[in-house]
Amino acid sequence: MAEDFKRSLTRRRFLQLSGLGAAGVLAYSGEYERHHLEITHRTVEMARLSPALDGLRIAQLSDIHFEQYTEPGFLRHIVEQVNRLAPDLVVLTGDYVSEGPMPKAYGAKSSYRCAEILSGIACPQRWCVLGNHDVVVDPTMVTDALETHGLPVLANAHVPFERNGARLWIGGVKDIGESDPDLHLAVPRGLQTANEPVILLAHEPDYADKVVKHGGVDLMLSGHTHGGQVRVPFIGALYTPPYGRKYVEGLFHLQNDLHLYVNRGIGTVGVPFRLDCRPELTLITLRSPQAVTG
Repeated sequence: MAEDFKRSLTRRRFLQLSGLGAAGVLAYSGEYERHHLEITHRTVEMARLSPALDGLRIAQLSDIHFEQYTEPGFLRHIVEQVNRLAPDLVVLTGDYVSEGPMPKAYGAKSSYRCAEILSGIACPQRWCVLGNHDVVVDPTMVTDALETHGLPVLANAHVPFERNGARLWIGGVKDIGESDPDLHLAVPRGLQTANEPVILLAHEPDYADKVVKHGGVDLMLSGHTHGGQVRVPFIGALYTPPYGRKYVEGLFHLQNDLHLYVNRGIGTVGVPFRLDCRPELTLITLRSPQAVTG
């Protein structure tokens, strides 16, 4: 009888401790890790970059998922961090809002509140592309929200960036999963063969395999994956979305002189948790090989 009681007590204690441990993990991943911004510094050498643009710094934000679940105060904090870095150029690679759990109309309205906060980014050189959630919610409204707040959207288009008599190009494609991206418009033949570098904004990173075949892109910047969002030790990410399963996070050096950087994003989807996968603001410094060897 005593032994049965002891075994029962041991099982009960085990379940209690397990429950406390699970609650602790949820609290950590939902409050601490989800709001613990990591600023990642990367250097990318681009063969076609003019020495006059050596040291150019690009800040990248992605996957904000505003209000579902990213709070306004957290986004304002991130904007402050961007301004503190004082980048030369800021790019935003999609998913400003979420397709749920609230109705799509809620997400569409949220895009204006999100864009209002993002307009506080001090850098005047700011460019955006849409993500799959933006397109499902309402691409017209999300685009209007961004552009009326001084955040131009590149939808199968390209623009020049000039400084010190030198130039590079920034292209952006429509969302790969929910729209109709056109590389020939974002990176036309003239840019493929020019002696000026091209930076491509594309929400889904696995699109890089098509970009490699197309050629003419020196650096591709993506998001979409959230870096896995919830990563379990010895197992890794529990889930990665379509078009984000080959290149999940970080810097990749691919064929045809293409560099790919996959940002882990700011927000979350599905559940308001991050585990072993902090939100990320990336600062990329471009280097010219002529300047490095010189």
